[in-house]
Amino acid sequence: MTPDTATAARLVDDLVALMQLEPLGGDRFLAQSEDIGTPAVFGGQVLGQSLMAANLTVGADRPVHSMHAYFLLPGEHAPIEYSVDRVRDGRSFTTRHVVARQQERIIFEMSASFQTVDDGVEHQIDMPEVAGPEGLVSELDQRIALGDRLPEPWRSKAIEPHGIEYRRVQPDDLLAPVPRPASDSAIWMRAIAPLPDDPMVHRALLAYASDHGLLRAAMLPHGLSFMTGQVRPASLDHAMWFHRDFRFDDWLLYVLDSPSASGARGLCRGSIYTRDGRLVASTAQEGMLRIRALKKG
Repeated sequence: MTPDTATAARLVDDLVALMQLEPLGGDRFLAQSEDIGTPAVFGGQVLGQSLMAANLTVGADRPVHSMHAYFLLPGEHAPIEYSVDRVRDGRSFTTRHVVARQQERIIFEMSASFQTVDDGVEHQIDMPEVAGPEGLVSELDQRIALGDRLPEPWRSKAIEPHGIEYRRVQPDDLLAPVPRPASDSAIWMRAIAPLPDDPMVHRALLAYASDHGLLRAAMLPHGLSFMTGQVRPASLDHAMWFHRDFRFDDWLLYVLDSPSASGARGLCRGSIYTRDGRLVASTAQEGMLRIRALKKG
């Protein structure tokens, strides 16, 4: 289901507004939360907002090149306060530490590094050959097609249009996926309407989207799905590196794999490419994956 132009623009404006923070003074900022149907606040939202908070204390001549975050407690669907510590301002690199709080509880912390634009050697791994986004089914349409088969907790928010569209290169049954290799996952994604030209908005929204589907790579070999209630998942940490400029209102390919799962944790990695094959970002995340016994009958 593709929203009409006016609706798509409104949804993207809402997403951009979600990344806008209210200054509270003393490098403290307040952000709003959205409810996308997850029990806790979506981790990608906190990643994007914390990155925006750090960026508000750094000059525009130093774009972010990396971030490393820990999810400490589940966040509520409520405003979040971000406090920024100006750790270091060097000749080429700037470091910031961000703490997110709700009701005096620290729910998240993140360190980010910013750098002046410098020349140097260049190389990258090639983008794999996969089908383009045209003709692929969106995840939203997949969920809508399930109708009454969609579990009750997912029947409202999960079928609402969103400002970001995701299309899996190899879509599978959301309720009964067939086990396949942990390296066999890729997603096309983009904002569904034009974004402002501010590069930081594009980076923050890519950080937001990078939390979508990443942990699922560790579930592929085991035929597990978030929607069955069989898995209790939780992101534990998240790292991201920005390599080259991009626009998030153009299609990007998110190539995922999971090199290991053990100890009720799964490690997942991602490479993000533009349509013409430029590697623009890399991600890594470890998440908790606890298996629940399903009730019979």
